[in-house]
Amino acid sequence: MKVLIAGGGGFLGTALTKSLLVDEHQVYLLSRKLDVKVPSGVEAVPWDGKTIEGWGELINEADVVVNLAGKSLSSWPWTEAMKSTFLHSRVMPGFALAEAIRKATRRPRVFIQQSGINYYGLRGELADESTPPADDFLAQLAVKWEHATKSVEELGVRRVVTRTAVVLAKKGGLMPLMALPVQLFAGGPLGSGKQATPWIHLYDWVGAVRFLVDDENARGAYNLVAPTPTSNAEFNRSLAEVLHRPYWFPTPAFLLGTVLGEMSVLILEGRFSQPKRLTESGYRFQFPGPREAFLDLYR
Repeated sequence: MKVLIAGGGGFLGTALTKSLLVDEHQVYLLSRKLDVKVPSGVEAVPWDGKTIEGWGELINEADVVVNLAGKSLSSWPWTEAMKSTFLHSRVMPGFALAEAIRKATRRPRVFIQQSGINYYGLRGELADESTPPADDFLAQLAVKWEHATKSVEELGVRRVVTRTAVVLAKKGGLMPLMALPVQLFAGGPLGSGKQATPWIHLYDWVGAVRFLVDDENARGAYNLVAPTPTSNAEFNRSLAEVLHRPYWFPTPAFLLGTVLGEMSVLILEGRFSQPKRLTESGYRFQFPGPREAFLDLYR
């Protein structure tokens, strides 16, 4: 199987690539970084994230296309210019990929479109894939991210949208930063601690993506989030227990808001959600709860 990964030089793309190589699949990476390091057997192809110039014909070779392109929301501060970058770094690559598929003489059989679990907003009742999108910035960012590649469905390509929670790994992603206060003996709930902290272990994210690639009946949106709804307090308490660290007093919300500005919504607010369609399809999570995940990462 030949797999083309847009934005494949990042944290998630690297993990997915390694998994595919184990099973001897061929991987092409589209990356805006000219010096991106890739494993043996992987071909890195430069692109500008906006056009199909120089790489468009690769689509004719691909059985699977995975679109992970998008600037990380951990970039700080969230100025209006940064928020515009979040949007354009997601939408423009999606338009380019859709154009390449439209012009292809041989189209891929499946297209995986990355998205965010914040599609459902930052508050409300337990959400699943049937829950409508919210109207806040993060939700509408996810809506536009998804919409950029929707046209490939009209071309007969099976498209799967992966609404992904925070992906946990010992190295890479947000987990090292999230674990730092606990490791420094300053762990505790952030704000009230009652807000949701949606997450998924890296192994389950890779496993779910590959499961959805192989499942010919998989179409539309799937929540890639652990099946155990977890509050911020429960998340940090479990981490403190596994790391044998104390669990202290909460960090005041106003302090985080003062330091982080609008970005503080990532940790002070959150809506509980469930992977309803994924579990109904037969996927079995390796790490359904936070304690199991932390034991794997820090044992």
